[in-house]
Amino acid sequence: MTELHPTLPDPQDLLQQIRFENDEGKIWLDEQRMLLIHSSVMGLLRQELIQTMGVERAKGFLMRFGYHSGWRDAELAKKVRPEMTPEEAFMVGPQLHAIKGMVKVTPVSLNFDIERGYFAAAFDWFNSHEVEAHLANYGKSDVPICWTLIGYASGFSTFYMNRQIIFRETQCAGTGADHCHIEGRLAEDWDDADETEKYLLPDPMIEQLLALQNEVSSLKDQFRSAEVEEDLLFNSVGHSTAFRNVCHLIRKASKSKVSVLLQGETGVGKEIVARGLHSSSDRADKPFVAVNCACIPPDLIEAELFGVEKGAYTGATQSREGKFERAHKGTIFLDEVIELTPRAQASLLRVLQESEFERVGDNRTRRIDVRLVAATNENLENAVQQGRFRADLFYRLNVYPIHIPPLRERIEDIPLLTEHFLKKYCALYNKKVAGVSDKAMQALTQYKWPGNIRELENMIERGVILTENHNTIGLASFFPSLSEPSHPLNIINGRGYLSEETREQQPADNREAVSRLLADNFNLEQLEQQLIEAAMTQANGNVSKAARKLGLTRPALAYRLKKRDDS
Repeated sequence: MTELHPTLPDPQDLLQQIRFENDEGKIWLDEQRMLLIHSSVMGLLRQELIQTMGVERAKGFLMRFGYHSGWRDAELAKKVRPEMTPEEAFMVGPQLHAIKGMVKVTPVSLNFDIERGYFAAAFDWFNSHEVEAHLANYGKSDVPICWTLIGYASGFSTFYMNRQIIFRETQCAGTGADHCHIEGRLAEDWDDADETEKYLLPDPMIEQLLALQNEVSSLKDQFRSAEVEEDLLFNSVGHSTAFRNVCHLIRKASKSKVSVLLQGETGVGKEIVARGLHSSSDRADKPFVAVNCACIPPDLIEAELFGVEKGAYTGATQSREGKFERAHKGTIFLDEVIELTPRAQASLLRVLQESEFERVGDNRTRRIDVRLVAATNENLENAVQQGRFRADLFYRLNVYPIHIPPLRERIEDIPLLTEHFLKKYCALYNKKVAGVSDKAMQALTQYKWPGNIRELENMIERGVILTENHNTIGLASFFPSLSEPSHPLNIINGRGYLSEETREQQPADNREAVSRLLADNFNLEQLEQQLIEAAMTQANGNVSKAARKLGLTRPALAYRLKKRDDS
């Protein structure tokens, strides 16, 4: 059982998490993007909600709004104050309430035990922005009206305790009292918890709208055109203009028997596109056979593609069909087609021109009906000039080329792809994450993605693995080496190099100190080591405390310490 200390912790560690990026038009609290909004505008929103939805529904909406805000802020509690006592870390919530200008919070009592699942708290509130807005628009109320603030306290405490906590306003300045007073307990400790919990549940009006939306969608499904149906697969992974052009070309190709050549960098999803072409064609109910030509030894590639007759070579103890026969009436996808041997290229050309082939070691010609989709991440035209690829085969494949754009040219698709992979890996690892932090999403859209979609998928999987349940995935979980200046994002600790404007905004004494150091021809690496050693000494060897003193994340400092020890 912990009891509240008489004084609140120094809020400086929270204030240091706030960063203004004037040039980018962004404000950050840790990794979450924030907004600076007029209190009077929030009052107008409150008024409009009451007028359009009624008091009860407006109250529920604002409580849920506050609840989710408190939930997000609770992630900071243990992250910013890992070395403080549980009650000092808990004070992140009340202190952020004040820092954000919502209300002044004075603790009255706080008793909780996370392991035993006990919670009881009381706070006084002064200068509530909700009280001011309500009094200005409606005058004195008969009931407490700090709905957003109550939701915030409940959401913050629920995340922190990992148990449902409900706060209630037992005294409100909006009803004429001198100040507001709130009390919080476990949901089961309130006799009528259901009365409050109903406001935290999805609004019935929303459920009604969703039900109507589902009904409309069902009706649309019954009348969906064939063209829209063919686009379903592609719409699930991208909405950018570049990718829609690919969808358009694939849709046109699916209506014919033309062979298709997919070109693009590694990891762009060429096989996914090939499967989409197959599933949207009239061959959808027939086999789809995928072959990576680079994975088959050159002396076996003909046998793998076209089959082999018994006794054709040592080890061929029985006849077997090849990939083309398995794909009869369907689609065969040949990835890395440039890796085909000259003999295999000649056999493939015969299949394309005559729709026939012979198994290895056989003299009987077999007819085949198959659509070919070939893919490569190399320039086949250059390979022809270098003598690595048959010119006649290239011209036959190049009848219908489709270039799949790299992910860096589909930036607007990244949020959609991220959501898709989050669902996939949360289900795979039986985890629930609260999405991606705003700072992390910004980094994802700035990254150049040399590995394209495959790299993004791997990164999302790593983020899901490293992130605790119900937390947002932060920048460090995606980019572990982000603290190094050589990282492709070219940023340090997610903050970016200091711009000229930012340098000008530094205190004058800092600029003078920097000028003196430069005048003395100092050694940057040596100065960094001295700062790290001094911080570690002041923090008594505690890496987290030292990192806060240096303005670094703990992983960033740990990396520098390891680098120092290894040298």
